[in-house]
Amino acid sequence: MQIFSSSPRTWSPARVDEKIISQFVELKNNLGIDPVYFHALYLVNLADPASTGDKSVMALIQELQLAAKMNVIGSVVHTGSFKNKDKTLSCRDEELYPSLLQNIKKILSDTPSETYLILENAGNRKIGQTIDQLAEILEDVRDNRIRICLDTCHLHAAGYNLTNKELFETFLEDFDNKIGLNKLEVIHMNDSRDQLNDLRDRHENIGKGFVSMEVFNNFLNHPKTKHIPFIIETPGFDGQGPDKKNIDIIKSLISG
Repeated sequence: MQIFSSSPRTWSPARVDEKIISQFVELKNNLGIDPVYFHALYLVNLADPASTGDKSVMALIQELQLAAKMNVIGSVVHTGSFKNKDKTLSCRDEELYPSLLQNIKKILSDTPSETYLILENAGNRKIGQTIDQLAEILEDVRDNRIRICLDTCHLHAAGYNLTNKELFETFLEDFDNKIGLNKLEVIHMNDSRDQLNDLRDRHENIGKGFVSMEVFNNFLNHPKTKHIPFIIETPGFDGQGPDKKNIDIIKSLISG
């Protein structure tokens, strides 16, 4: 399960008292809901060297401190933007890259060691558009608490064609060589309203967009990825958000 700790569209921190935390943990354990992740604020930009970066760091420190109390694995983060409209192949060429590294290290140094900072790949012209960019960040920060979330809509938008077993296998080998499959923490299973490589992050219900069903099938059934938790962030067939119908479609693809 993935939840927000507070409104994702404001800087207001979560205000959760000890009673609510205890109730959440008890209910989570009784229902066997595990793992649980936070999704960070949409406002976060860890590459910003000024006030937005400072607010982003503080928000994530507070969220990961809360995660430890609530038995939440960590926070899935849209890392942010270098404010460069051109596609960048290397983070290290960016002027603001040192700010990104500094902010990530600050978060990790001031939060509980059992929590993860989970960087999500981007489906637009933002940080993490390519696996190489994510690999650079992990290599330069050098902290085992950084993990990766892959979003199928974002991969599709960024031009990753995973529509058959051979292409998918090649992608996994590349990811493993550059980052390590042991760092792949969670997968967002989302269809896309746009064509391959359109660099537009617009989610669609499973089977109603341009992400091939074979992509979902590959993630769900490949020996190297079938054990990884998946989350849907679909608009819902009734327009009310992620729903059972999307989950059932995903489940129907599981073989064996």
